[in-house]
Amino acid sequence: MTRLRVLVLAPDANPEGITSSLIGYSQAQALARLHDVTVVIRPTCAEAFRRKQDMVRSLEVIRLAWLEHIHALVIRWVFRNNYYNQLVQALSFPFSVALEWQAWRQLRARIVAGEFDVVLRLLPVTSIRPSPFAFFLRKGPIPLVIGPINGGLPWPSGFRQASNSKQWISGLRGLYRYMPFARSTYRHAAAIIAGSSQAYAEFAAHREKLFFLPENGVDRIRCTRSTSHPNPGAKLELIFVGGLIPWKCCDLALRGAAPLLREQLARFTVVGDGPERSRLEQLTRSLEIEDTVSFCGFLNHDEAMQRLRQTDVLVFPSLHDFGGGVVFEALSLGVVPVVADFGGPGDIVHPGVGCKVRLTNESDVVSQIAEILRGLAEDRNRLERLGQQAVSYAKECLSWDAKAQALTSIMLWTLRRDPKPDLPPPKILDIENASAR
Repeated sequence: MTRLRVLVLAPDANPEGITSSLIGYSQAQALARLHDVTVVIRPTCAEAFRRKQDMVRSLEVIRLAWLEHIHALVIRWVFRNNYYNQLVQALSFPFSVALEWQAWRQLRARIVAGEFDVVLRLLPVTSIRPSPFAFFLRKGPIPLVIGPINGGLPWPSGFRQASNSKQWISGLRGLYRYMPFARSTYRHAAAIIAGSSQAYAEFAAHREKLFFLPENGVDRIRCTRSTSHPNPGAKLELIFVGGLIPWKCCDLALRGAAPLLREQLARFTVVGDGPERSRLEQLTRSLEIEDTVSFCGFLNHDEAMQRLRQTDVLVFPSLHDFGGGVVFEALSLGVVPVVADFGGPGDIVHPGVGCKVRLTNESDVVSQIAEILRGLAEDRNRLERLGQQAVSYAKECLSWDAKAQALTSIMLWTLRRDPKPDLPPPKILDIENASAR
């Protein structure tokens, strides 16, 4: 394979972070196993990179001392480190643009001198953060690849969990198109990678340079199933992993599992914490299942994965997950996921590795979950088969290494060295006014 010199824009990539920070780090590492990678990064994240002794060739540290300090203070004191608040994305816009602008100033001479073959903008994942690099590279000398990007997932109707979570700023999302560099970002990018079917549909106007690649991934080396499988008479071990907030819908998971739990045919572990915890604990008492449900609270990643490894089924009917990283991790461990057929989890799970429920209404979703779980409890051979297939699927299709290979094929296409890769989305969605972008 051709070894490329890749400049990766991932300022928040961090091996000690979570969500998008860990996504950026993990994907940069996988790319560095194939190419000569230079990562554009913030000072605090650079320190974590160096502690990890990573494989990237070099780090380009971008310092915006006073602006970075203000941004950190706003996140800490105004939003109390609540990254679920969509206002965080909006207020991070000027910081993101300033950081890329400074990166261009630092790297322009090296780019023009031919030190890099391609620029890959891995972070931020959100699709509403414009990139000045697209404008600066509009006439070359090298192509810019953006993604995987995600966002724009609508809130499903008929669920109070969604109505309780939707924020007023969601209605203003379309205004980002009028911000500086917004239109040039996708018009001048050589390739756009969508992280979900929803994002792919929204960027359909750019379909000639549009590809699908999941936002999340897993470490290939960790794609192994536990060797200790329960006997046919053992209880079904169920788990929910995630923030205990309304739209994650742990309540629907508990209500769907309740019939099996009352019959002492299953146990349920809840890993995570949040404002819904006391209400969920009360729900277990009202459903008379408190003796079969364990609330573990927040656990670090390694502890959470250890709990996940000891279970049979992940019950995760989230209404608004763009990526659904825990679903990827469940698949990699052979834990069968039961998810909503929506967003990132709905894209990734297929009948050969897990189960999906239709987002009709609350009571029907609960009934669907109950039916699926009973079926898995009664057919351990199917459960075993799904688990084995899940591990193979994760290793071959969802690993960071597999994604790095796909990213490579896209970058080589933009350089006109290889044919265009065939990377369509799992679902073909029609989004009204998609061509407006």
